[in-house]
Amino acid sequence: MKIEANGISIGYDLEGPVDAPVVTMSHSLAANRDMWWPQMDALWENYRVLRYDTRGHGESSATDGPYNFTLLVGDVVALLDKLGIGKTHFVGLSMGGMIGQLLAAKHSNKLHSVTLCATACQMPNETLPMWDERIQSVEKNGMNSISDGTLQRWFTQSYLAKNKAEVERVKSLIETTPPTGYSECAQAIKMLDQLQDLARVSVPTLILVGADDPSTPPAASEVIHKHVTHSKMEVIPHASHFLNVEQSKRFNEALLTFLNDQKID
Repeated sequence: MKIEANGISIGYDLEGPVDAPVVTMSHSLAANRDMWWPQMDALWENYRVLRYDTRGHGESSATDGPYNFTLLVGDVVALLDKLGIGKTHFVGLSMGGMIGQLLAAKHSNKLHSVTLCATACQMPNETLPMWDERIQSVEKNGMNSISDGTLQRWFTQSYLAKNKAEVERVKSLIETTPPTGYSECAQAIKMLDQLQDLARVSVPTLILVGADDPSTPPAASEVIHKHVTHSKMEVIPHASHFLNVEQSKRFNEALLTFLNDQKID
């Protein structure tokens, strides 16, 4: 489905019991709302699940830049308002977790809780050339030019070797991402610095990270954990960046335990 919000068209799915608490799910860079397929069966029974495509991804408008996280958070708030969702749990992975941090810091009235997965609150200066290289590659040669390298970071070698169908599904997410959307969101990530915002996060917070994640390693999650009061953190073994796919059972157990523990007003 699509809806107009914050001046763009946003692709989304809203499924599950109408009267159940809402869980909003925000995907990574170079993916779309389909990346949450391993979580759906676990969530649908007791939650109403909103999956949406971030600006520049999937079925959402790939507008010209520049993008920043204030803009991307504004898209989420406008989407929730348009759908009549007063409060939601929010689950974000990588870029989605960056959106979740700022959403929780600035719009806590919209949230029951936030789950931040495989993410970071700031980008070290030494990563800037890497981001520039990826952006230039996509602008010059398209998304196919970075898909194999991205998969190498998103999954462990063991998973890549043994789960061809799932890996191909994720590869398709990468390669069908609009290059403009990738480039503009990557520019926003390149400039990420939300460390000071974390002190304003007051909603219950779960932090999940893969033990073998080279992109946003456990140390990056430790920084968030240290600065978000009363947050909980769990390192999931044998998982890289896409831990919701690679270790879906362990991920789902941790997420559901956290969500089920929250008291809804």
